Amino acid sequence: MRWTCVPFDGLSTTQLYDVLALRAEVFVVEQNCVFLDIDGLDRQTWHLLGSGDDGKLKAYARLIPPGLKAPDALIGRVVTSPAARSGGVGRALMAEALVHCARLWPAHPITLHAQAHLERFYASFGFAPVGDHYMEDGISHIEMHKETNT
Repeated sequence: MRWTCVPFDGLSTTQLYDVLALRAEVFVVEQNCVFLDIDGLDRQTWHLLGSGDDGKLKAYARLIPPGLKAPDALIGRVVTSPAARSGGVGRALMAEALVHCARLWPAHPITLHAQAHLERFYASFGFAPVGDHYMEDGISHIEMHKETNT
């Protein structure tokens, strides 16, 4: 995997297209969830893209700076291509996301809003659940929080 982490202005038009296409393929079509994916935050966030040897986008996460949407840094829009699943791409994506959050916003805690069925996956990276499960766009979610090591 080749990883790229850039602010919105650092994305090429091809990269932006690929990101939006992957997010739509998984969040809208696969998960049958009609929601406003383009929510006004993309221009103010960092974008982590994982591309395979073929150059195709395999994984993506949006890294939101502390203070923009919440006091903590946020990891969101975590997605892997259906064709790239079951090969450790999701684990690699989260590991990269944590590295970049620590680089960009050292000493800031990190929060994510996980789909409930992925709670154990995120817990394996040190995230702990906060509160109860809640429904968002017809899918059960849980807020999860990770303190930094610094």
